[in-house]
Amino acid sequence: MDKCRTRSSSKFLCLLSVISLTILIVACDSDNKTNAVDLTDRVSIDILTESNNENTSNTNSKDVLIFGFDLRNSPSEDAKQYLPFINYLNKETNLQFELKFTPKGSDIATELGEGRIHLAAIGATSYILANERYGVTVLTRGVNNKGKAEYRSIIVTHPSSNLKILKDLKDNRFAFGSIDSTQGHLIPRIELAKQEITLKDLGSYQYTGSHLNCANAVISAQVDACGMQDTLAEEFASKRLLHVLYASPYYPSSGIAANQDITKEVLEKITKALIAFEPEGKHKELLYHWDKTEMPKGFVLANSNDYTELRKWMIRFNLLTEAKRSN
Repeated sequence: MDKCRTRSSSKFLCLLSVISLTILIVACDSDNKTNAVDLTDRVSIDILTESNNENTSNTNSKDVLIFGFDLRNSPSEDAKQYLPFINYLNKETNLQFELKFTPKGSDIATELGEGRIHLAAIGATSYILANERYGVTVLTRGVNNKGKAEYRSIIVTHPSSNLKILKDLKDNRFAFGSIDSTQGHLIPRIELAKQEITLKDLGSYQYTGSHLNCANAVISAQVDACGMQDTLAEEFASKRLLHVLYASPYYPSSGIAANQDITKEVLEKITKALIAFEPEGKHKELLYHWDKTEMPKGFVLANSNDYTELRKWMIRFNLLTEAKRSN
């Protein structure tokens, strides 16, 4: 069985190497302004399906646990990161997992709560929504590079921007990631609110769907600022494509959550595997750019009370009762 899984892991890597990808292209015009030309990153669903079929070829479909995730970077990059992790879970638990993208028009909280996926790598906001609506359980929180189970949002501007402090954002164009994103929406909203800036005080605002799209909107001067994931923001800033205007305080991080369809025995087995995960140790060579995820040092146990403060802000912003969701 282990040899079988080793061959499956190798095939994952081979298939991932041929995933079609349109790279974020950055060009400069005659005024030396940075323009993002394209950001239409695509993953071949056929390839992902073939990868999953290879991994579940000897398993009854009813026994397969479907694993979903919030879109963080680009579809291909996220798939490259999560497929080796899924393979780790297969081997460590002796269960069978399959990776699934969230369909357009849906969201990770709905997919998890309504049973179309069983587990998910999920942001704090999406978890709170799923817990409120469907009783979804959080198992673990991701541990950051500092060894803490927390993360923050960074608000960025174009390097040539005249914006200096948060209060300067009033009457300017702002971009968020997904409306269900913690780092890309909720935390920026919290930090703006602390400066007595509401959505109505902004010149305009838009939801771009991902942290990468949000960054691209600033780089291409479609907006004046955006709030996004700290790791990705720092990477862009180090390349002088973006400027860090503000870094928020830390809040409880994203993690792994499960719906109510999974038995207690299986949940315990999965949780044990997550806690045993050593992405900087013995499992490092199995992974792909795991250091760029929100759980670079693995996981710690979590519970619903960890998210009490964020839940209060969501209630204040009417995000728990909002009917319309955005991807």
